[in-house]
Order: sequence, then C-alpha cells, then structure tokens
Amino acid sequence: MISGFVLVMMLVIEYVNVLSRGWVQERLVLSGWPQLVAAAFLGAMPGCLGAYTVVALYSHGAVSLGALVAAMIATSGDEAFVLFAAVPRTALPLSLGLLALGLLAGRLTDRIAGRRLAGWLGCCDRLEMHEPQHERFSLAEVPAYFRRLSFPRALLLGGTLLIILGILSGALSHDHAQLMPQHGHEHEASGDWGWIRVTFLLVALVALFIVTTVPEHFLEEHLYRHVVRRHLPALLLWTFAALLTMAVLQRAVRPEAWLALHPAWLTLSAGLVGIIPESGPHLFYVTGFARGLVPLAALVVSSIVQDGHGMLPLLAESRRAFLLVKGINLLVGLVVGAAMLLFGT
Repeated sequence: MISGFVLVMMLVIEYVNVLSRGWVQERLVLSGWPQLVAAAFLGAMPGCLGAYTVVALYSHGAVSLGALVAAMIATSGDEAFVLFAAVPRTALPLSLGLLALGLLAGRLTDRIAGRRLAGWLGCCDRLEMHEPQHERFSLAEVPAYFRRLSFPRALLLGGTLLIILGILSGALSHDHAQLMPQHGHEHEASGDWGWIRVTFLLVALVALFIVTTVPEHFLEEHLYRHVVRRHLPALLLWTFAALLTMAVLQRAVRPEAWLALHPAWLTLSAGLVGIIPESGPHLFYVTGFARGLVPLAALVVSSIVQDGHGMLPLLAESRRAFLLVKGINLLVGLVVGAAMLLFGT
C-alpha cells in the first residue's frame, strides 16, 4: 500500500510538472510560507497519505527540507484517527498546535540549514524537463500507442491495474481497526470505503489515465526510467525491511513492560519511541492518555516526533535526510515536553 501510493503520486507529480512546463517545481521551490503551509496542512491530514505526498515532492526537489519538517511535525499518522475517536476534545487543539509548531520549525529549518544541506543529504535530483516537441500530449495518438504497445507502457499499465484491483478488492488497504483502543469505538476496516481508500483509488485512476495517454518519450524517460527503475526497487526493499524489523521487535519487546511511570521518563520515552517509523508503538501514549495513565506532555511529545508510516518512503531516497528530520523533530518534541513538565501541564 505504501509503495503503491508513493509510486502513483510520483507519476502524477511528474505529469503535472511537465504538463505545466515546470510550474509546479519552480513555484514550490521559490515560495516560502505558502510552501510550508501547504506541506503542513498535508501532514495534518489524519493518516499517512498527506505525509507520503510531501515525501514524494521532497524526493523530487519540489519542496524544501523545512517543508518536510513542517509536514512531519504536523502529522500524527494513523494515531490521529484514534485521538479523534478516543479524546476528541484534546485531538483538535493538539492538531492545531502541531500545525503551528510545524510551520515554525519548518521556517527555522529553512532559514538555518535548508539550502546548505541540500547536497549533503543526497536526495533525488530535480524533476526533469525535455524539449517541448518530445512532450506534446494528444488523445488522438492514444490508439497508436496501443497498436505498437511498448514494454514500459505494458508494464506500467499492468502494475497500475493491479493496484486498482487491489484497492477494489480490499487486498491493498490501510486497516485502522487494529489500531483502535478497546473502548467500543469502531473505525475504518479493510472492507469499508472510507476516505483514505477512496482517495487512493482516485489517485490510482489518475495514474492509469496518465500511463494510457502520455507519449512514448514521456513514458519511457519520466515514468519508466526515472520513477519505476530508479525509485520503485529501493522504495519496496526499504519499506519491507523497516516493516519486517518493526514487526519482529514488537513481538520480542513489549514497551508497556519497561516504560517507567514517572512523567519525565514517560515523556522522554515518548520522544525516543517516536523515532520508530511505524504506526503502532505510539498508541501506548494515545491509549494511556485516554485512560488517564499518561501525562499530556508525553502525548504531545509522541505526536510531534512520530509520523506513522509517513517517513518510510524517505528511507529509500536519503537515509541522511531521514535521520536529520527525525533528529529535528526529536529536538523540538523534547524541548516542548520539557517546557510542559516544567510548567506542570
């Protein structure tokens, strides 16, 4: 699901950038606060889809490091669903606070280190532009594309159709039922048509339209060689490795068994556990707060540092960028948590 969504988002981003003759990349790179606001709002969306979109944009150099930081501080991943179900009075002000904090941290990141670290982070190159005559789009040419169907188009068509069938059948879904605390609430399960599944399907259908209608040069250079051959293998391998490692560790170590009950230790542990790029371990703090066992400071720190699955795709692009963003979020989270404990909140 993660790899599929990031893949189709990359296809859409490439398409829109070329169709607009580079407007997407140039306007996003040149804008400051508008870019940060857009990234933070994408991150603030419950779930991981907004975070995946910002990572896809960052991997193409279309948004800054600060925008990525803003999105990852603003997001709470899948835990946002649980927060709104379990403690709605806390969830809304917390989400607004994370949004504001993400904007501030993102702006400071860009001002202090954004462009200076761009080369060192080793992320993907910028979106490519070619001669206009190679990137003219005409629906009248579509029948000719299928009469001489190339291997790259057949591969992309087959892969996109498999993703769509997976969504329709429920094989590719984001099951939030397993994340819910046991307090009687229900949430989106793999067989339900919630907004996440509908969004995923719509994006996949747009990708299918793109793969069907783009000229051969665009398909081979931008979609096949750049997105599929360069990005997809690393994305699949790193995502699988991270999820497998986390699954093994969660079965071997129960965080509830060793987390101390002192507020300061709980708050510190919330920041350290937040480094894990996965939904699941962070629910200890959400459910603990809902039951009055975890202080607000620990919940806030967990929400700032953790980002659900949102950062997993970045592992495939730049491990340095992944560690740097996690480090910035951890620093911000611990500073805010320490201040809250100091003032007794």
